[in-house]
Amino acid sequence: MRIDAASALQAAISAVHAETPSAAATDWPQIEGLSDALLRIEPNAAAALNRAVAVGRRDGPEAGLALIEALLSLRALADLHAAPAAAADLCRRAGRTQCAAAHYRAAAALARQEPKRRFLLQRLAKVGGEKSFCSAVEID
Repeated sequence: MRIDAASALQAAISAVHAETPSAAATDWPQIEGLSDALLRIEPNAAAALNRAVAVGRRDGPEAGLALIEALLSLRALADLHAAPAAAADLCRRAGRTQCAAAHYRAAAALARQEPKRRFLLQRLAKVGGEKSFCSAVEID
């Protein structure tokens, strides 16, 4: 069985995650480098989102948010909870609780699986669930 380059890179990214005991211990520069390579051979919105998360974990939440906010308008991510959920997490890490709440609310509305929706709503409650606003999204 022959594995194509994109599948090999995805497996390498998974292996880096699997080998670390926690998110804090993850080799984020390696994840970013592998994601860059994946984007060169198979550009897609999901890989770009994963790279933005790696940048946010390596360089700080604001760096990742700058990349994610540019991705939020992509059609390929429009119906998926992953992009607003990632933005919410980075906003939370940056101390931008109103923005985090708005993104958590948007992500929960898009989540198709009840366990994911519950998790996102729990995160929303932790940052304050009142009506929230941020530059990227406003949800009533």
